[in-house]
Amino acid sequence: MHRWSLPGGRLAATEDVETSIRRQLAEKVDVHKLSHVEQLSVFSAPDRVPGRRVVATAFLGLVPSDIDPEVPADTAWHPVDALPPTAFDHELIVLAAQDRLRAKLSYTNIGFALAPAEFTVSELRGIYSAALGYQVAATNLQRVLSRRGVLEPTGRTLPAGPAGGRPPALFQFTARDLQVTDPFAVFRPPA
Repeated sequence: MHRWSLPGGRLAATEDVETSIRRQLAEKVDVHKLSHVEQLSVFSAPDRVPGRRVVATAFLGLVPSDIDPEVPADTAWHPVDALPPTAFDHELIVLAAQDRLRAKLSYTNIGFALAPAEFTVSELRGIYSAALGYQVAATNLQRVLSRRGVLEPTGRTLPAGPAGGRPPALFQFTARDLQVTDPFAVFRPPA
C-alpha cells in the first residue's frame, strides 16, 4: 500500500542536523526558503521502522504563506486534518509539529514565519485560524498581538473592495525572528 513519508535522510559527515534538514528539503522537495526552523523531537522507538533501528531527529520548518514552492511530482502538501496514510511513525511526527506550532502561536510571535511581510488583519486571522484549527476573531487577534507589541500598522492600505467601505490597513510583525511575547498565554478554542 502506498504511504506518504516526510522528507529526510542521512546526516552527512560535515553537517550539523539543521544544515542537513535544509539541504534535504532543497534536494528532495525543492523547498529552499524556511522562515523558521527548530528541532521538534527525537523519535527513537526500537520498532519505529522495519529492519535495523533508525533514530529520527524531527524538525518543525515553516514556509511563509506567500511562497508556494514547486514540488516534484511525487511530493504534495496535505492538510494536517486530512492526512493520507503515512509511512512508519510520520503521522505522529506531523501531529507533534502541529501541537508545537499551535502552542507557540499562543506565547510567541511565530506568526511572522507564516505571514507575508505585509498583510491585512483578515489575512492574518485566516493564517492563525488555519494553524490553530478553529476560527479566530480578527478584532481579538489584532488587539492581543498589538498589546504584546508584535504587530504594527505599516501606514499603508489596500484599495477598497468592490462594495466600497474603508480600505483595509496593512500590518507587519515588529520582528522577523522568534521571540517569547507572553510565557503564560494560551490561545484556546471558543467554549
